[in-house]
Amino acid sequence: MGVYLDYNASAPIDSRVLETMIEIYKNVYGNADSRTHEYGEEARKVVEAARQKVASLLRVDKSEVLFTSGATESNNIVIQGLKEYAEKSGKKHIITSAVEHKSVLETVKKLGEQGYDIDFVYPKENGRIDAQELLELVRDDTLLVSVMHVNNETGMIQPVKEIGEALINQGILFHIDATQSCGKLVPQLQDLNYNMMSFSAHKLSGPQGIGALVLRKKRYSFPPVKAIVCGGQQEHGIRPGTVPVALAAGFGRACELAEWEYESNTLKCKEIKKTVVSLIEESGLQYQINGDQEFCISNTINISFKGIESETLLLCSKKYCAISSGAACNSNHYNLSYVLSAMGLQDETAAEAVRISWGHDTDQDELIEQLSALLKLIKGFL
Repeated sequence: MGVYLDYNASAPIDSRVLETMIEIYKNVYGNADSRTHEYGEEARKVVEAARQKVASLLRVDKSEVLFTSGATESNNIVIQGLKEYAEKSGKKHIITSAVEHKSVLETVKKLGEQGYDIDFVYPKENGRIDAQELLELVRDDTLLVSVMHVNNETGMIQPVKEIGEALINQGILFHIDATQSCGKLVPQLQDLNYNMMSFSAHKLSGPQGIGALVLRKKRYSFPPVKAIVCGGQQEHGIRPGTVPVALAAGFGRACELAEWEYESNTLKCKEIKKTVVSLIEESGLQYQINGDQEFCISNTINISFKGIESETLLLCSKKYCAISSGAACNSNHYNLSYVLSAMGLQDETAAEAVRISWGHDTDQDELIEQLSALLKLIKGFL
C-alpha cells in the first residue's frame, strides 16, 4: 500500500484517542440526554468534558461548541440555518470564495436558485484571495461572508484574520471553515474574529463521524442560526439527535493532544516538507509547485509534474504512496480541479497536479524510500 500521504482527506487516528474511545464504548453506554438515571448522567459528563477540551483548544466558552457529524453538516447548518433570519431581515446577499469546500459552494448555489444574491471571490495565481477585494463587495444587505482558513487542495492560508477584523463591527455574519487548520494553526485560530466556525475531528487525528460548529455569543446570544432538520433539543436545538458519546470523547482527546503538542507537531511537519521538496528537486523532474509557499500550511504541497497527467501518476503511485489529485469529495469523478482553475492555472498544469499531505507521525524513512521510488518511476516514463 505504500506510505500514507493523504492526511488532508483523513488523518490516521491517534492511538491515544482510540484508547479513550474504546474505554468509553466498553463502560459508558448511556444516552447523554437521559436525565433519570446515572448511566445518562455518566454519559453527559463524558460529553461535557469533551466539549470543554474542544473549547479549550479554540479559547472559546464550552457553551459555544456544538457537536455535529462533521464539517460538511456544520457548513450546511450555518448557511441553510440563516434562511429564517434572512427572510425577516431582508438580507439575502452572501459572499464566499470560489475555492471553498463543496459543502459551502453547493449550498450557497442552491440558495442562489432560491433568490439569494451570491458573490464569489476568485483567488490570485498564488492561491490566496484578496481580502480588500472581498470587502469591497460588502453591501447593506450582506447576510454572510464565508471563507475557509486553509484550502484543502493547495494548503493555502486565506486572509481570514484581516476579513474578520474588518467585519467585526459591521453587523455581518462571518463564518470560517477551519477543517484543515484546526489543531495545526492553533494560536492563529485563537486570535480570530468570527461568528461561526466549522471543523471535523478526523482531520486532527480524531475519529471520523463527528465534528463541531462553534457559534460565538454576542450579548449572551448565539448567531441567528436555526436547525435544518427536525428532532429533539440536543445541542441547543440547533443540531437534533443523540450525541455519540465515544466519538465526542475521542474528539475531545484529539483536541487536548493538539493543544499540548501542536508546536512540536508543526516542527515535524516542516521538516517533512523540506524532505519532500528536496527529493523532488533532486529527482531532475520538471515541476511546478502550485500556490505561494510563504502562505502554505506545513503539511501540504500541491505540485504539477510536467509531462505526466495526475490520473496516470495516481495509478502508478499506488504501490509506493497514497496521494490524491484533490479533494476527496470530488474523487469519484475526474475533472480538472475547480480550485486550480479558479487560481487561473492553465488546463495542462491543472491536469498534472497532485496533492501530497502528511502528518507529524509520518515515518520519514518510509517516506524517503517510497517517494524516491515513485519519482524514479515517473522519470522513467518521460
